[in-house]
Amino acid sequence: MASHRRVSQSGLAGATRATVLSAAAVTAAAALSAGAASAVPAPAPAEVTSRVDALYEQAEKATEQFNGANERARRLRADVAALQDRVARGQEHVNRLRGRLGAVASAQYRSGGLDPSLKLLLSEDPAHYLDKAAALDRIHGRQAGELRELQGAQRGLEQERREATGKLAALEASRQDVVRHKKDVEGKLASARRLLNSLTGADRAAYDRANRGVGRSLPDLSGPSPASGRAGAAVQAVRGAIGAPYAWGRSGPSAFDCSGLMQWAYARAGVSIPRTSQAQRGAGRQVQVSQARPGDLVIYRDDASHVGMYVGNGQVVHAPYPGARVRSDPVGMMPISSVTRP
Repeated sequence: MASHRRVSQSGLAGATRATVLSAAAVTAAAALSAGAASAVPAPAPAEVTSRVDALYEQAEKATEQFNGANERARRLRADVAALQDRVARGQEHVNRLRGRLGAVASAQYRSGGLDPSLKLLLSEDPAHYLDKAAALDRIHGRQAGELRELQGAQRGLEQERREATGKLAALEASRQDVVRHKKDVEGKLASARRLLNSLTGADRAAYDRANRGVGRSLPDLSGPSPASGRAGAAVQAVRGAIGAPYAWGRSGPSAFDCSGLMQWAYARAGVSIPRTSQAQRGAGRQVQVSQARPGDLVIYRDDASHVGMYVGNGQVVHAPYPGARVRSDPVGMMPISSVTRP
């Protein structure tokens, strides 16, 4: 007969005490862990602001690299399209020449057999034969000229095919640059957003007031006159963009990054300038800061990663950074690299 052992009262009590002690230990460990986590102080608002500003500067540099890679890709796409069109037309020309020469060879064959020298007329590559002067003595002058034309057309076609292949490789590399810089920008901006989200209440409101241009007024255009009617039109356009949001990689008409705003404003004035702030630095005559006139491009930082337009009265209009809107600021808001007059 099977029997069951009963758990004694003392054994049950011991098990209960062990369970309670284990639960207490887990609770204490959790409390200690939470205490350790809470012991790490949140960054001070001033530190958050400093770190966010640094991230925005890095993101702006990456944005201009993105813009440059995008512009290179755009030019390369146009070059590739033009080369492919020339290759197609070159192939048609070669086909016509081969067809004409083939017809001559066929006629000669029907009239009494094909001269061995004319076998090259049906060759894919007559160049090796044309290099032999003796061969030309057995070909009529007109046929020799047509063969030379075919040879030149084939060489030109091959050169354009090689050029197109190189451009396609460069285009793919530029596309990869675009993707890499885009990821870089997005990563910096995501880090900045996380830091800003750590600010609450009055600290976040203070940051917004100080950094988003709330309540900024449009400056007077007193002082020197624009250098030309085109510069005046560009100033009018950039002033009209005040209040538009910053958006990296954008050049209007409803949102801008710094160099996109400059390109758009001058396009409204009928002037074409490059897309990036680095290229815009060289898009005209360099002048001293003290000689700046409305319409001049003020290039900032040694790497020329930011640009604004001087509008007079010691002010520039620019697209500052993500979260901000196009606004005016003192021309000396950050280190000036150069001033360019388009």
